[in-house]
Amino acid sequence: MAEIIDMPKMSDTMSEGVVVAWHKNVGDKVSAGDLLAEVETDKATMELESYFDGVLLYRAVEAGKAVTVGDLLAIIGSAGEDVEAILASRKGGPVSATVAAEPAVASAVATSAVVSMSSEASDGDKTDRIKASPLAKAMAKEAGVELAGIAGTGDGGRIVKRDVEAAMSKPVSVPLVAPPPVVASVGAFVDLPASQMRKTIARRLGESKFSAPHFYLTVAVEMDEAAAFRDALNADSDVKISFNDLIVKAAAVALRKHPAVNASWMGDFIRQYSYVNIGVAVAMDEGLIVPVIRDADRKGLSEISRETRVLAERARNKELQPHEFQGNTFTISNLGMFGIEEFTAIINPPDACILAVGGIVKEAVVEDDDTIRVAKRMRLTLSCDHRAVDGATGAKFLQTLKACLEKPMRMLL
Repeated sequence: MAEIIDMPKMSDTMSEGVVVAWHKNVGDKVSAGDLLAEVETDKATMELESYFDGVLLYRAVEAGKAVTVGDLLAIIGSAGEDVEAILASRKGGPVSATVAAEPAVASAVATSAVVSMSSEASDGDKTDRIKASPLAKAMAKEAGVELAGIAGTGDGGRIVKRDVEAAMSKPVSVPLVAPPPVVASVGAFVDLPASQMRKTIARRLGESKFSAPHFYLTVAVEMDEAAAFRDALNADSDVKISFNDLIVKAAAVALRKHPAVNASWMGDFIRQYSYVNIGVAVAMDEGLIVPVIRDADRKGLSEISRETRVLAERARNKELQPHEFQGNTFTISNLGMFGIEEFTAIINPPDACILAVGGIVKEAVVEDDDTIRVAKRMRLTLSCDHRAVDGATGAKFLQTLKACLEKPMRMLL
């Protein structure tokens, strides 16, 4: 009996996945545990394994195409099984059973079967129109080739992809005509396809920004003692501590003391978490991903440093697994290393708050006696969801965070 494989939901925010590559062709034998395909989700590129034994009878899309979660991806069954009947039972009706053809051409056959159906539906028996598949029409239009001058080799003389390719390969005779008038360019542009990650970022942060009432609190932190503390630790340790590691630890300590910030708005109630899982935003070419440091308040600086580096590297290599980027209760976004001194961040759902970290800069500080000294200062901006966190609550959290960074030994107590 054939087994239908639908696109699985590989992360909590995934709505569709792109098939990056197929590892099995139609007609190949498949065993449970075999790698069928690589799928790009909104978070990472993940491997899709088969749960069934049999023969790959059908692939619903070619590599590079997106499939909505829950839609048909592939069919595994016994050789010679009636694929047409299976597809007919799915929404969309029957398509040609030639999808189970030879492996080398299976993907092309599956595509042409669907294309042929849509062409029949649009062309029908209208003999006054050129009979061509939609793919052939699109290729001809893009290449500037006239369909009227192409002889079709498809069923009933229909023009198909290979006919357009053959016409494109022939030398074109260009008549000697006066060149068209030159029109001033209005500027070149490139349309770049949005990755699954970028689509999800746009959707989730758009929802966050326009549904959660944000407000922002900024504090300046003197980092001279933190810098000296970090230098002393790194002088005697193989694990090098970064300023971001100090901020993660200090935030974890402050969240433990202010559980109202370690929370989520749940619609008709507020959920306060008994654990502290801090998401650390990592920049990638495709967008932003947030690996999670779990139980950060219970971990030492060396452990936080090691874990952050491993997760960041796995994120950049698209190797993160769902449990490594889910379950955050608070998020930190640090742009200090890019020379940004201060910014505001959009809350990362389901968190109630996100901390934006600027760079450390030397500034003149005026003392109470009007003397001036130079200090290393860093600005932190807390974005809060006003439905869950009030201004005074956020301010008290920042006071504790500031105290931990200005007197870093407190974090170790």
